[in-house]
Amino acid sequence: MIKNIIFDFGDVFINLDKPATLQALIKAGYKEIPEGLFPLANSYEKGILDTPSFLEAVNSFLPSSTKEEIIDAWNAILLDFPEKRLHYLQKLANKKKYRLFLLSNTNELHIQYVISQMGMQKYEAFKACFEGFYLSHCIGMRKPDPEIFKMFLTEHGLGAKETLFVDDTLEHILSAKRLGFQTWHLQVGEEDVTELNSHL
Repeated sequence: MIKNIIFDFGDVFINLDKPATLQALIKAGYKEIPEGLFPLANSYEKGILDTPSFLEAVNSFLPSSTKEEIIDAWNAILLDFPEKRLHYLQKLANKKKYRLFLLSNTNELHIQYVISQMGMQKYEAFKACFEGFYLSHCIGMRKPDPEIFKMFLTEHGLGAKETLFVDDTLEHILSAKRLGFQTWHLQVGEEDVTELNSHL
């Protein structure tokens, strides 16, 4: 029986355009994302690098781009947050049937942009739906690291078999499954988080 639900954020609540950053770099004259940027992005998502250090490091790989252009390309992945998803989540939270948590691989630039687009009032209303709201850059861990899932079991006293983890990334789903979590691998474009009831 499901008692707890852990949600991803990107492509579960907020829509993403995952190729958009690469497309922005192509427009800026780069044919591909330099390999060295991937470990940088992971370190930034874990909060190991702060934003100025991250931008300086990225700028060394993309010397013909200004930091403002890098920020615009970096944030190009972020799209809209449909109102129907927030309303569904608020109804779910108000029922108090499940303990709700958010777990997102995200970084300071992205969450600042999300807040600027949503508005602080809507963002705070979203956060208020969750008992725990975890952003990777704030906790020093990112999915699919097993430690990030174990943290829920210890800090919140959750039972893995009683906890549903909702994410659009298979690698993250498999990591949670190995620890005994129930999972819903949400298929972006084919399913919507508002169809959650059929997975409970």
